[in-house]
Order: sequence, then C-alpha cells, then structure tokens
Amino acid sequence: MDFGGGNEIRFERLGSAGVVTLTRPQALNAVTHRMVKALDKALRAWERDDGIDVVVVKAEGRAFSAGGDILHIYEAGRAGKPPVDFFADEYRLNARIARFEKPYVALIDGIVMGGGVGISFHGSHRLLTENAQFAMPEVGIGFFPDVGASHLLPGLGGSFGMYLALTGNRIRYGDALWSGLATNTIKAQDQAGFLDRLVATGDPEAALRGFSVPARRETDSPTLEAIARHFAQPSLSDIIGSLERAAPADAFAARTLATIRTRSPTSLHVAWREISAGLTLSMDECMRMEFRILNRMLAGHDFYEGIRAAIIDKGSTPQWRPAGIDDVSAADVDAYFAPLGERELKL
Repeated sequence: MDFGGGNEIRFERLGSAGVVTLTRPQALNAVTHRMVKALDKALRAWERDDGIDVVVVKAEGRAFSAGGDILHIYEAGRAGKPPVDFFADEYRLNARIARFEKPYVALIDGIVMGGGVGISFHGSHRLLTENAQFAMPEVGIGFFPDVGASHLLPGLGGSFGMYLALTGNRIRYGDALWSGLATNTIKAQDQAGFLDRLVATGDPEAALRGFSVPARRETDSPTLEAIARHFAQPSLSDIIGSLERAAPADAFAARTLATIRTRSPTSLHVAWREISAGLTLSMDECMRMEFRILNRMLAGHDFYEGIRAAIIDKGSTPQWRPAGIDDVSAADVDAYFAPLGERELKL
C-alpha cells in the first residue's frame, strides 16, 4: 500500500487492520515531513474504508520515535526558511488522530518523545512495554512541548503533566500507565502475539485480554505528593519559589530545581502558560495555540541556540536569551500567544 513516505514509513493491510510501521531506525524514527504527509493520507483513506476496523502504529529498532527531524528544522531555520509547513501538516495530523473514529493503537517499545508522541498518544489505545520511555524534553532545547502536549499533559492528576513539561524528565511505562498517558502495558516479548490476535479480531479490547499486564509506578508516593504540591502553584515563579524553599532539606526539590535552571527561561514561561491554558481548550484549539507559539519560536533565539548546544556542538552549555527566569516579562510571553491573522492554523 503506497501512501508515499518512501523508505521512511510502511503501510500494510493485515486482515481488517491498517498497520503503520516507522522505518527509520538508524535515525531513531525521527518524524519527517514525508512521513507526516503519508500517514495523514493513509488515515484519510482508512477512515472511509469499511474493510479497516483498526489502525496500528509501531516502529522498527530500539526507539518508537525520538521526536521530529530536529537537524533539518535547525538548518532550514538558519537558512532563513523555517519549515512552518512541516509543523502545520504535523499539527493537522495530530488533530486528525485525536478525532479518528476507529480504534487507533500505538505499540510503543523504546523511547517516545516530541513528534513521536504526537503520532501515538492522541489515539484511543496507547500500549507501552517495559522498554518504553516517555518524555517531552523541549524546554531543554529552547523549544516548547508541542504536537498536542497542551491537550495531553494538563489533565494528568497531581500536576504530573506540568512537572513533565517544565523538567523534560523521562518516565517509564509504570508512571505512564499510572498517570493515564498509557492505556495499557504489555510485555515486549508479547508484541507479535498481540498483533496477531488484533489482526484476527480487529478488536483491541478483545486482543488485549490475554496480553495486558499490570505495571507498578516507578515514582514513589512521597515524590508524587511533592510534585503535586510544588507544580500546582499558581505561577511559574511560585513553582520555583516552592522548590527553593524545600530544596535545602529535600533532595527531590534540589534535583528538580537544578534541572529547571538549565532549561530555557523563555521556554519555561511559555510551557507553563500553554499547559495551564490547555486545561480548558479542545484539541483543535490547543493545536491552533501551539501553532501561534511555534511561529514565534522559529523566529526567536533560544531554539537555534538549544539545538546548537545539544547537537551541533554536542554537550556545550546553551546561552539563553534572556538568561534568567525573572528576565522574561509578561509582555514577552504574551507575544508568543498572539493571534496570527491570515496565518492561523487551518484544521
């Protein structure tokens, strides 16, 4: 089945299942524009196809998808041609997955971050194995949690989503299940058996009966209580103040504060506001908000500086502008959320 996508993504019809496989293992299945367009085309066709009961998305190699094709975005932006069209198509795809009318099963074995989250976590069934690791690490590269993170993270209990957005920390499958990010956990060795059963039945719930296993959350109760206490504060500065007051005697607070202080101050402010706002917005409204932010990020400084430090000059320390959390004004943050007029995202 050819929906485009070349050798980066594969589409198969197995029984009544449309099966999508990400096939860029050497690039940790980073999502390209070609992959986005091909997956969008497939979903449009399969949604109307009475012979397809369920869609499955999986990946080759040791990562599900480590994000978007960051280096390409960096190079295009530096050349004065930021790839706004890539993001527009990606965000439209995220919104399509969220409203897809058939079961959409993501089989996640390995790391899933950024753009990879966007093509998996908006579906009806998010299955993680013991090898899975979830993160939205964008504040560490001067970007912001996008691909629908503003819809996905605000609803997690105990301010866990705000914690993930402002730290970029990774979690494993137990925390993902406990928080509601994952709907089910299965053993890595059972993936092929589950897929066979799903193809035979076309029904994820029936197929999961023999394969769904419990997973314990990795984060202990005192830490979850600390996250809830600190990250429920009514502003970014209140969160930081809360962590600062606890830090001298509390290893978790000290460690978390140290992490946050390495992140882009602008990204932290934007992420706090975006996750706060997302709580009362629909998925489509979230994607329009994120597209507004994106346009400003691609025209700014910190994203390119973050990529330089992380990828170009590996391991160097990014020089954020502004450099301090208190140096970012409310007006600076407002500008990221201002309407785009003619350039608003059309869904």
